[in-house]
Amino acid sequence: MSHKRIPKRKAAIAAGSVVALGAAAILLPNANASQDGASDAAAAPKTLKAADASDLASQLAGMLGDAFAGSYYDAESQQLVVNVIPGDNNNVIVQAKKAGAKVREVANSLAELDAGAKTLKSEATIPGTAWAVDPRTNKILVTADRTVTGDNWDQLESTVQSLGSNMATIKKSSGTFKPFVSGGDAIFAGGSRCSLGFNVTAGDGSPAFLTAGHCTLGGNEWSDTQGGQPIATVDQSTFPGAGDFALVKYDDPATQAPSEVNVGDQTVPISQAADAEVGLQVLRMGSTTGLNDGQVTGLNATVNYPEGTVTGLIQTDVCAEPGDSGGSLFTQDGLAIGLTSGGSGDCTVGGETFFQPVTTALEAVGATLGGGAGGGQAGAGEEAGAGEEAGAGAGEEGGVGAGEEAGAGQEAGEEAGEEAGNGNADGTGNGLGEIIGNGVGVN
Repeated sequence: MSHKRIPKRKAAIAAGSVVALGAAAILLPNANASQDGASDAAAAPKTLKAADASDLASQLAGMLGDAFAGSYYDAESQQLVVNVIPGDNNNVIVQAKKAGAKVREVANSLAELDAGAKTLKSEATIPGTAWAVDPRTNKILVTADRTVTGDNWDQLESTVQSLGSNMATIKKSSGTFKPFVSGGDAIFAGGSRCSLGFNVTAGDGSPAFLTAGHCTLGGNEWSDTQGGQPIATVDQSTFPGAGDFALVKYDDPATQAPSEVNVGDQTVPISQAADAEVGLQVLRMGSTTGLNDGQVTGLNATVNYPEGTVTGLIQTDVCAEPGDSGGSLFTQDGLAIGLTSGGSGDCTVGGETFFQPVTTALEAVGATLGGGAGGGQAGAGEEAGAGEEAGAGAGEEGGVGAGEEAGAGQEAGEEAGEEAGNGNADGTGNGLGEIIGNGVGVN
């Protein structure tokens, strides 16, 4: 996995139209369908886009019940791989294959893996440790950073061994798990710097944005320049505990907040929020390191930061550094996936990173992905790429960013709409265009 990147820059991330999650629904075959007579072609795994694979995984999880043991997306073959617990009734496997998934029989059920994670929580909640289920190995992957030594390491290793050799694996990380907060430029509160994730509409209709919850420990009022006038105020925040996210409302209710990520010389239209799938290729934008790529390696991860334990995170191999916290994790075709929480390493040596799922954050704070009162919708045609008005970012209107960099402007907005978004008739767009092939690259 290569991790090329765009040079450091000020990130300006905006938001706009609302598109319902799961718009590309995948219909499953009738549960009472006959098991015999199925042709090889009917049972062959389907080639799926990442969003469709996530939808199919959710549907199969409900259909297969206790036989479902997790799933992951094979980006190379563009297929969904579903783990099942073999049993006397072969119907579940037949139905999963007919639905288009590649089926793999495994030993550990989700209930058994969940029980193992609970044992780790009760006996090995040690700062500098993390764990998540890896469906590709059908085991719990436990990671310890370089601070876990001596008695703590012995305790962790003993707990992992007690789960059984086929239940969990343990590895050492060369870095230190910590939230990525630092002084610098982007969005500021006190001496802290973070990155804006995705603009949203709060439950009361006002424009707001999501960022990491630990960022708000730096203060309640945020500005877009170091020492500048506040432009937004924290409304809700969670950290540590069941997530790492915050809803921050813009002080000016007329702030325009289109649904886009500014990746430098283009803006990427964000069409909807989506759940992550292990194996999903993702991009991360942050104010320190710019645009970087990688893939999802674990779900429902637990991370024991020095500040406390955080649960329900996405684990990835995308690099990040201090100041990137809160920044957006998204896909090439414009799906909002996560908010940067923390991890270890940097963009020179790599490391493990963790993200707050956007879908969970939106549900918790009662917000929707899209433009609020006064916020420009993504619109249709040329205006979808941000245009002259919607692409103004926040600039003089009080949004995040600075000067000309904050707004896409008419030319960059049209480029995002016609090139990065591939000029969809509905104006939402579905990709990064040439910047992926020539800049970051998705492997």
